[in-house]
Amino acid sequence: MTRFYFVRHGKTVWNLEGRYQGARGDSPLLPESYQDIKSLAQFLRPQHIDWIYSSPIKRAYLTAQTLDQALGGDIPLSTNAALKEFDLGIMEGQKFSVMEQKYPQEVWAFRHDPSQYDATSIQGESFESVVHRTNDFIKGLARPLAAQTQVFIIVSHGAASVAMIKGLLKVPLHNFRDQGGLANTSLTTLDTYDHGQSFQLIKWNDTSFLQRPTTQTDTI
Repeated sequence: MTRFYFVRHGKTVWNLEGRYQGARGDSPLLPESYQDIKSLAQFLRPQHIDWIYSSPIKRAYLTAQTLDQALGGDIPLSTNAALKEFDLGIMEGQKFSVMEQKYPQEVWAFRHDPSQYDATSIQGESFESVVHRTNDFIKGLARPLAAQTQVFIIVSHGAASVAMIKGLLKVPLHNFRDQGGLANTSLTTLDTYDHGQSFQLIKWNDTSFLQRPTTQTDTI
């Protein structure tokens, strides 16, 4: 069996401001996000973790580093570009409210029905592309025929993680958003018993360990 703990990075300045970050944009983690990450570490501490893999984008990598240190600092940590956020083209750095006015169809489809999302209109990346690159990477980790249980933490981004997880679960593109988005520093757990051929959802968007209520600005 291979278990994957999918973690969305800690809350950032642009998350709080309601701005798109994407694969090329970035902003600092909020000071309180470090406590959120430590709360997640406390929740995960009883579990054996074999490896942490992170997006190389700073907000995700700092989340992974902080998590690793809070778990004792001895878990191997690697980055992989397959785990980056969507390239959101001309929307990156822009406020949600402004983009809703300029590109209402694209924003609506991105949030509610990815099967109708036209990434070319904003010079961005498609859901199909993100599913392909992320799922290839995750299935590669699950593929080795190891006899023992393997446990990985995957630190990535809100929209990319939704696409990654729903793709692994073989959810139709039209239904990717049926369970909503993922909150900052949330934990979603998947298991595979057949080396990545199929995955089972154990828990979606768990924030029970956070010492604060989540708000609308936490989730995408």
